[in-house]
Amino acid sequence: MKQLVLSMIAYAVQRDADMVQLCKLSGIDVAALKKQHAAPVSAQQLQDLWLNASRLTNDPLFGLHFGESLQPAALGIVGQIIQSSATVGEAITHAAALTHLVTDLVRMEISRSSKAFAVKLIPAQDHGATPPFAFRQLIDLLMVMVIHELDGLLLEKITPEAVRLAYTVPDPAEYERVFRCKPIKRNGEYALVFDIKYWEEPLLTANYELQELLLRKVSSMPQPVPDSQNLQTRIYNYLIANSYLGVSSLDDIAANFNVSPRSLQRKLKEEGVKYQDIADAVRRSLAVYYISSGNYPLKDISWMLGYNELSAFTRAFKRWTGSTPVNYQSL
Repeated sequence: MKQLVLSMIAYAVQRDADMVQLCKLSGIDVAALKKQHAAPVSAQQLQDLWLNASRLTNDPLFGLHFGESLQPAALGIVGQIIQSSATVGEAITHAAALTHLVTDLVRMEISRSSKAFAVKLIPAQDHGATPPFAFRQLIDLLMVMVIHELDGLLLEKITPEAVRLAYTVPDPAEYERVFRCKPIKRNGEYALVFDIKYWEEPLLTANYELQELLLRKVSSMPQPVPDSQNLQTRIYNYLIANSYLGVSSLDDIAANFNVSPRSLQRKLKEEGVKYQDIADAVRRSLAVYYISSGNYPLKDISWMLGYNELSAFTRAFKRWTGSTPVNYQSL
């Protein structure tokens, strides 16, 4: 819970919220929270944090977008269970048992049929058709994290067969973009349904090691100082931290920064840069980092950067560096 709260504050700051104001309004002492034996965050503090983070970032879908930004954190959760799991099904089952480490407001249950498996979030208390704002944000966050955990386990973007929520979503198009599936209102139910074919898929240790490599790169980056950052730097840092399955599109970045694609392009133009320039800089940085680490097939690195064909990655790498990946490896 402590790490979740710290991550939430960091994401709000990335979205231009004032950390001092956010913590003061929410009754949270960040310095105390970072200590090893910090007192737990109360339910009221957490509720206030959701409300204030949403208000200060001017984003009523803060939980949804926060979940979308938590890909490396979600992979970290996978990392805790991957050693004892041989398949996706085992990993998801073990993850369900660890839900209490994140929140005690819901528990996770897994059900299977011959055609699909479902990940269900069961509230500790019945909120009816109009659950509190903070609870809806938490549900959005957890459901997006489940999808990203599956992405990380399989190293591909997984599309749910169905997304069921007990409340009417305020922005159906944005929920569909993030969930990759149109959400359906189903009274009393919070569930993600996936094709059963993924259940027995083996976990790929080499892929996980590549993801861990990315996390180490992200953690070694200097911590940003939001007030001193221009937009292109903030976008670069965001892409670096969320590029383990390819670099996000302009539309996805615009939605996560709570602006229209056109507005984002205009603001970047004022800084003298295009979004494609930033995206290519991220791909180049990650490509060089992965190749320099050694011991990883170029095919896997190509997949990690979102290229379906090794030849496409090779052409791009030569454009960035003047050398092919194979030649760069031998330097």
